[in-house]
Amino acid sequence: MNNKFSGVLIILLAVMAVAFAGCTGSQPVDNTAGETAGSEQGAVEKTTYIIGIDGEYPPYASIDKEGKVTGFDVESAKWVAENQGFEVEFQPLAWDGIIPALLAGKIDMVYSGMTITPDRLEKVNFTTPYLKVDQGVAFHNDSDLTLDDFKAGKAVVGAQRGTTGSIWVEKNLIETELITEDQLKYYDNFPSVITDLQNKRIDAAIYDVPSLAAAIEEKPIEIRGQIDTGEVYGVAIRKDDTELLEKMNDGINNLMDDPAWQVLLEKYSLVGASPR
Repeated sequence: MNNKFSGVLIILLAVMAVAFAGCTGSQPVDNTAGETAGSEQGAVEKTTYIIGIDGEYPPYASIDKEGKVTGFDVESAKWVAENQGFEVEFQPLAWDGIIPALLAGKIDMVYSGMTITPDRLEKVNFTTPYLKVDQGVAFHNDSDLTLDDFKAGKAVVGAQRGTTGSIWVEKNLIETELITEDQLKYYDNFPSVITDLQNKRIDAAIYDVPSLAAAIEEKPIEIRGQIDTGEVYGVAIRKDDTELLEKMNDGINNLMDDPAWQVLLEKYSLVGASPR
């Protein structure tokens, strides 16, 4: 092959290579149709909300031996989430710091047997009430004290910090000077209250009736009376999160209108606690 012919052949081959490459991989691709098809075929990503709970608060919320979060409020929240088309995750927190965590944006709501009170309403909004409850007072089986003795200030009382039980004692016993401040012992969680009552370090414990009953099972402790506080539970949400409040109200109302509501009440021994 002479040099002139080989040079022309090389040039032709180079041109053909460029042309071929342009036909296969270098053209701009319009992805619009593909993205639309993919969006229609794939699942739409759901918003996830973080729910703050007291992890030691049966029957509403607790963590079992396998680390799984269970309870009436947990199952209710999952039902509402599915009904309203979002996802939820649960974050156990110290009860006295749970509203500050909500206000700081660390969680999106508190769904954990929280009583609607005037003080809390100044800080957060609440959904429609979903349960009503009173305070129970428990004593060691060996004690001769009664509910009347408790109300008369004759007991050293244990209560979880920040609960409506501790608030009731503060307003009705300490502020009225029926007991001194050191007669109310504060605890970070309620199981610690029951441990001290069982060991007779305190004379009485006050707590929401269903949770108190759950906490004293198979222990030498008994509930000897209830205080009619007329409390109702709601889900706490930041005041500026009106969209979430609307979703939760819709979901809770739908749940209470559904047969699943009665199933949950019976499962967690809360029949009679529904506001409906």
